Amino acid sequence: MARRRRKDKAGKWVGRLLAGLLAVPAAYLVAALAGSLLPVNAGWSETGSGTTIYLADNGIHTDIVMPVAADGLGWSAFVPASDEAAPLPSARWIAFGAGEQHVYLDTPTWWDITPRTIWSALKGGPRVMHVAYLDSPGFASRQIRLRPEEYRRLWASVRAEFALDRNGRPQRLAHPGYGCCDAFYEGVGKASAVRTCNSWVADRLRLAGIKTSAWPPFSPGLLWRYRTVGA
Repeated sequence: MARRRRKDKAGKWVGRLLAGLLAVPAAYLVAALAGSLLPVNAGWSETGSGTTIYLADNGIHTDIVMPVAADGLGWSAFVPASDEAAPLPSARWIAFGAGEQHVYLDTPTWWDITPRTIWSALKGGPRVMHVAYLDSPGFASRQIRLRPEEYRRLWASVRAEFALDRNGRPQRLAHPGYGCCDAFYEGVGKASAVRTCNSWVADRLRLAGIKTSAWPPFSPGLLWRYRTVGA
Protein backbone atom coordinates (compact mmCIF):
# COMPACT_ATOMS: atom_id res chain seq x y z
CA MET A 1 0.00 0.00 0.00
CA ALA A 2 2.82 2.42 0.92
CA ARG A 3 4.57 1.60 -2.37
CA ARG A 4 1.40 2.35 -4.30
CA ARG A 5 1.02 5.71 -2.55
CA ARG A 6 4.61 6.58 -3.46
CA LYS A 7 3.95 5.69 -7.10
CA ASP A 8 0.78 7.79 -7.14
CA LYS A 9 2.66 10.72 -5.63
CA ALA A 10 5.49 10.38 -8.16
CA GLY A 11 2.93 10.22 -10.98
CA LYS A 12 1.32 13.45 -9.81
CA TRP A 13 4.68 15.24 -9.77
CA VAL A 14 5.47 14.02 -13.29
CA GLY A 15 2.07 15.22 -14.46
CA ARG A 16 2.60 18.63 -12.90
CA LEU A 17 6.04 18.89 -14.45
CA LEU A 18 4.70 18.05 -17.91
CA ALA A 19 1.84 20.50 -17.49
CA GLY A 20 4.29 23.21 -16.47
CA LEU A 21 6.53 22.52 -19.48
CA LEU A 22 3.57 22.66 -21.87
CA ALA A 23 2.21 25.83 -20.27
CA VAL A 24 5.24 27.89 -21.30
CA PRO A 25 4.95 27.42 -25.10
CA ALA A 26 1.16 27.64 -24.86
CA ALA A 27 1.39 30.99 -23.07
CA TYR A 28 3.94 32.18 -25.65
CA LEU A 29 1.62 31.31 -28.54
CA VAL A 30 -1.35 33.02 -26.90
CA ALA A 31 0.74 36.14 -26.27
CA ALA A 32 2.01 36.04 -29.89
CA LEU A 33 -1.57 35.89 -31.21
CA ALA A 34 -2.67 38.76 -29.00
CA GLY A 35 0.41 40.82 -29.89
CA SER A 36 -0.14 40.22 -33.59
CA LEU A 37 -3.77 41.36 -33.46
CA LEU A 38 -3.26 44.35 -31.17
CA PRO A 39 -2.28 47.43 -33.23
CA VAL A 40 -0.07 50.37 -32.38
CA ASN A 41 -0.35 53.69 -34.26
CA ALA A 42 -3.89 52.58 -34.97
CA GLY A 43 -4.90 55.90 -36.57
CA TRP A 44 -2.27 55.65 -39.32
CA SER A 45 -3.29 55.22 -42.95
CA GLU A 46 -1.12 54.68 -45.98
CA THR A 47 -0.46 57.71 -48.14
CA GLY A 48 -1.46 57.79 -51.79
CA SER A 49 1.99 58.91 -52.90
CA GLY A 50 5.42 58.83 -51.34
CA THR A 51 8.42 56.55 -50.93
CA THR A 52 7.70 52.84 -51.12
CA ILE A 53 9.46 50.38 -48.86
CA TYR A 54 9.07 46.61 -48.87
CA LEU A 55 8.93 43.77 -46.37
CA ALA A 56 10.60 40.58 -47.52
CA ASP A 57 10.20 37.28 -45.72
CA ASN A 58 11.02 33.61 -46.07
CA GLY A 59 8.15 32.42 -43.89
CA ILE A 60 10.14 32.84 -40.69
CA HIS A 61 12.36 35.92 -40.95
CA THR A 62 11.44 39.43 -42.17
CA ASP A 63 13.67 42.13 -43.67
CA ILE A 64 12.99 45.80 -44.37
CA VAL A 65 13.87 46.73 -47.97
CA MET A 66 14.52 50.42 -48.62
CA PRO A 67 15.88 52.49 -51.51
CA VAL A 68 19.64 53.02 -51.42
CA ALA A 69 18.85 56.72 -51.75
CA ALA A 70 15.53 58.53 -51.28
CA ASP A 71 14.16 61.72 -49.74
CA GLY A 72 17.66 63.14 -49.42
CA LEU A 73 18.87 60.17 -47.35
CA GLY A 74 21.34 57.55 -48.52
CA TRP A 75 22.95 54.39 -47.20
CA SER A 76 26.07 54.15 -49.38
CA ALA A 77 28.34 56.13 -47.06
CA PHE A 78 27.10 54.47 -43.87
CA VAL A 79 27.20 50.81 -44.98
CA PRO A 80 29.21 50.92 -48.22
CA ALA A 81 28.74 48.24 -50.84
CA SER A 82 32.51 47.75 -50.74
CA ASP A 83 31.99 45.87 -47.46
CA GLU A 84 30.54 43.05 -49.55
CA ALA A 85 32.41 40.35 -51.45
CA ALA A 86 31.14 41.28 -54.91
CA PRO A 87 28.87 44.33 -54.75
CA LEU A 88 26.27 44.84 -57.45
CA PRO A 89 27.09 47.97 -59.46
CA SER A 90 23.43 48.49 -60.34
CA ALA A 91 21.99 48.00 -56.83
CA ARG A 92 19.25 50.51 -56.04
CA TRP A 93 17.77 48.75 -53.02
CA ILE A 94 19.09 47.65 -49.67
CA ALA A 95 17.67 45.11 -47.20
CA PHE A 96 18.08 45.25 -43.44
CA GLY A 97 17.47 42.45 -40.97
CA ALA A 98 18.34 41.81 -37.34
CA GLY A 99 18.86 38.57 -35.47
CA GLU A 100 20.64 36.67 -32.75
CA GLN A 101 24.36 36.26 -33.41
CA HIS A 102 24.67 32.46 -33.47
CA VAL A 103 21.42 31.93 -35.35
CA TYR A 104 22.29 34.51 -37.98
CA LEU A 105 25.96 33.72 -38.50
CA ASP A 106 25.86 29.93 -38.19
CA THR A 107 22.76 29.08 -40.24
CA PRO A 108 23.18 30.07 -43.90
CA THR A 109 20.39 27.54 -44.62
CA TRP A 110 17.70 26.07 -42.38
CA TRP A 111 19.47 22.71 -42.70
CA ASP A 112 22.31 24.20 -40.65
CA ILE A 113 20.18 24.66 -37.54
CA THR A 114 21.58 22.81 -34.53
CA PRO A 115 20.44 22.44 -30.91
CA ARG A 116 22.94 25.19 -30.05
CA THR A 117 21.35 27.69 -32.45
CA ILE A 118 17.86 26.80 -31.22
CA TRP A 119 18.98 27.38 -27.64
CA SER A 120 20.63 30.66 -28.62
CA ALA A 121 17.42 31.82 -30.28
CA LEU A 122 15.41 31.03 -27.16
CA LYS A 123 17.65 32.37 -24.42
CA GLY A 124 19.01 35.29 -26.44
CA GLY A 125 22.37 36.66 -27.41
CA PRO A 126 24.01 39.67 -29.06
CA ARG A 127 22.03 41.17 -31.91
CA VAL A 128 23.71 41.45 -35.29
CA MET A 129 22.60 43.36 -38.36
CA HIS A 130 22.44 41.88 -41.85
CA VAL A 131 22.69 44.19 -44.86
CA ALA A 132 22.26 43.20 -48.52
CA TYR A 133 22.39 45.40 -51.61
CA LEU A 134 19.81 44.40 -54.22
CA ASP A 135 19.03 45.08 -57.87
CA SER A 136 15.31 44.78 -57.19
CA PRO A 137 12.87 44.27 -54.32
CA GLY A 138 10.94 41.84 -56.50
CA PHE A 139 11.24 38.98 -54.02
CA ALA A 140 9.46 40.98 -51.29
CA SER A 141 5.91 40.06 -50.29
CA ARG A 142 4.54 43.35 -48.87
CA GLN A 143 4.84 47.04 -49.71
CA ILE A 144 4.13 50.26 -47.81
CA ARG A 145 4.11 53.84 -49.09
CA LEU A 146 5.51 56.34 -46.61
CA ARG A 147 5.25 60.08 -46.22
CA PRO A 148 8.62 61.92 -46.19
CA GLU A 149 8.58 62.35 -42.41
CA GLU A 150 7.70 58.66 -41.91
CA TYR A 151 10.53 57.59 -44.18
CA ARG A 152 12.99 59.83 -42.33
CA ARG A 153 11.95 58.36 -38.98
CA LEU A 154 12.26 54.82 -40.35
CA TRP A 155 15.70 55.57 -41.81
CA ALA A 156 16.91 57.01 -38.49
CA SER A 157 15.44 54.09 -36.55
CA VAL A 158 17.25 51.48 -38.67
CA ARG A 159 20.52 53.43 -38.56
CA ALA A 160 20.39 53.62 -34.75
CA GLU A 161 20.44 49.81 -34.53
CA PHE A 162 24.09 49.58 -35.63
CA ALA A 163 26.79 49.55 -32.96
CA LEU A 164 29.38 52.17 -33.92
CA ASP A 165 33.12 52.36 -33.36
CA ARG A 166 34.94 55.39 -31.95
CA ASN A 167 34.85 57.00 -35.40
CA GLY A 168 31.09 56.63 -35.67
CA ARG A 169 31.30 53.81 -38.22
CA PRO A 170 29.34 50.53 -38.18
CA GLN A 171 31.47 47.60 -37.04
CA ARG A 172 31.54 44.98 -39.76
CA LEU A 173 31.87 41.39 -38.57
CA ALA A 174 34.49 39.01 -39.95
CA HIS A 175 31.92 36.84 -41.70
CA PRO A 176 31.77 36.12 -45.44
CA GLY A 177 28.04 36.69 -45.67
CA TYR A 178 25.55 34.39 -47.37
CA GLY A 179 26.35 35.41 -50.93
CA CYS A 180 28.01 38.00 -53.12
CA CYS A 181 26.27 41.08 -51.91
CA ASP A 182 25.70 41.05 -48.16
CA ALA A 183 27.54 41.74 -44.92
CA PHE A 184 27.03 41.45 -41.17
CA TYR A 185 27.57 44.16 -38.55
CA GLU A 186 27.42 44.40 -34.78
CA GLY A 187 24.00 45.46 -33.60
CA VAL A 188 22.66 47.14 -30.50
CA GLY A 189 21.16 45.10 -27.66
CA LYS A 190 20.12 41.46 -27.63
CA ALA A 191 17.87 39.23 -29.71
CA SER A 192 15.83 36.41 -28.20
CA ALA A 193 12.54 34.55 -28.39
CA VAL A 194 10.95 37.76 -27.11
CA ARG A 195 12.98 40.19 -29.24
CA THR A 196 12.76 38.36 -32.55
CA CYS A 197 13.67 39.53 -36.03
CA ASN A 198 9.99 40.13 -36.76
CA SER A 199 9.31 42.14 -33.62
CA TRP A 200 12.43 44.16 -34.51
CA VAL A 201 10.85 45.11 -37.84
CA ALA A 202 7.59 45.97 -36.07
CA ASP A 203 9.49 48.23 -33.66
CA ARG A 204 11.11 50.10 -36.56
CA LEU A 205 7.70 50.66 -38.18
CA ARG A 206 6.21 51.74 -34.87
CA LEU A 207 8.92 54.34 -34.35
CA ALA A 208 8.28 55.63 -37.86
CA GLY A 209 4.65 56.21 -36.91
CA ILE A 210 3.25 53.40 -39.07
CA LYS A 211 0.44 51.16 -37.92
CA THR A 212 1.85 47.78 -36.98
CA SER A 213 1.37 44.85 -34.62
CA ALA A 214 2.25 45.42 -30.99
CA TRP A 215 4.35 42.25 -30.67
CA PRO A 216 4.58 39.85 -33.62
CA PRO A 217 7.32 37.29 -32.91
CA PHE A 218 6.34 35.40 -36.10
CA SER A 219 6.32 36.90 -39.60
CA PRO A 220 2.61 36.22 -40.41
CA GLY A 221 1.61 38.27 -37.36
CA LEU A 222 3.45 41.25 -38.84
CA LEU A 223 2.84 40.95 -42.58
CA TRP A 224 -0.93 40.53 -42.63
CA ARG A 225 -1.44 44.28 -42.10
CA TYR A 226 0.20 45.41 -45.35
CA ARG A 227 -0.53 45.35 -49.07
CA THR A 228 0.83 42.52 -51.13
CA VAL A 229 3.34 43.58 -53.76
CA GLY A 230 1.52 44.68 -56.89
CA ALA A 231 -1.80 45.27 -55.13
